[in-house]
Amino acid sequence: MLGGGIGPRHWILNAQVPGGYPRLDPDRHLAEIAAAEALDGPGAGLMTAADVTAYTLADDGGVTATVTSGLGVRGWAAAPAEGADGVPLPGTVNIVAVLPVALSDAALVNAVATATEAKVQALLDAGLDCSGTPTDAVCVAAPDPAGRPGEPFAGPRSRWGARLARAVHHAVLESALPQS
Repeated sequence: MLGGGIGPRHWILNAQVPGGYPRLDPDRHLAEIAAAEALDGPGAGLMTAADVTAYTLADDGGVTATVTSGLGVRGWAAAPAEGADGVPLPGTVNIVAVLPVALSDAALVNAVATATEAKVQALLDAGLDCSGTPTDAVCVAAPDPAGRPGEPFAGPRSRWGARLARAVHHAVLESALPQS
């Protein structure tokens, strides 16, 4: 919702908002929250009505995935119904993945696809008949390549993409399974 795209970011914020969130300026709202928390410089902000204190965390070979999820409203990305304008019903799987190595721009984009694939696999493994929710988000953080090319690949069969996929899969699966 705030600070999307490729480029340097100093912070990542996953803000909890109430169900039925009424504001139509989430980017501005996230900037207000960041300012209230004294977060300086450019950042990335996500929102969810899910309980952000109930996050799940997984690590695989130095790649960390943190997930918050509210799976009350879910479905398939390629649903036969026409898309609608306006604010979608709530239901969110927010994924924040952190890699310890710099990635090229192409690998960053591929990392988002890899994380999304792993999310869908985890939801299916949890017995859910869906690819996600209407408002899922993925944020991938990696060190600045500092003028170097960065790792060229982040697909699920590459060294770092495989670790990313396993970390995301584990964290999403844990968040999607009923808690006992």
